[in-house]
Amino acid sequence: MINMKTGFTLLFLIVFSCSVAAQNVIEVGKKAPEITMTQTDGTLFSLSTLKGKLVLIDFWATWCAPCVEEQPQLKAMYDTYAEQVKNNQFEILGVSLDKNKESWQKAIDRFHINWIQVSDLKFWKSPVAKLYEVDELPFNVIIDREGIILAKNLHGKELEEFIKKNMTQH
Repeated sequence: MINMKTGFTLLFLIVFSCSVAAQNVIEVGKKAPEITMTQTDGTLFSLSTLKGKLVLIDFWATWCAPCVEEQPQLKAMYDTYAEQVKNNQFEILGVSLDKNKESWQKAIDRFHINWIQVSDLKFWKSPVAKLYEVDELPFNVIIDREGIILAKNLHGKELEEFIKKNMTQH
């Protein structure tokens, strides 16, 4: 028979080991978890459909000033690699942590975002944000053609150089 103290200790160990096992899902070298979310037109989109491409997963929101400031850079990068996009070698997947569809759509239109955009409109309560350990915005993850995480949270010149290097390697 287990006494109260031993039972509490066992419960703590189980909870602790489960939380440790759940941490660090998003690490370089690990497979990126699946993302299936709704696009602006209401259709579902899954990250796994991008297998075979270098993918920049960009977590952002319209209420996030640094995210909004970063959109023109992402647009320029997307335009720079238009040929690779066309040839199924590169893609950006925008994952919005917005909660208002109208604001999200207006930002997409305003910045002429022509890459894939998805959201569950659940703000910080998005299960995908939790799964990807997003605790600040903007946040991004770059995955290779097999869905393996190559890098995370790169911005500015560092992001541009990383994408350029990885585009020329394949």
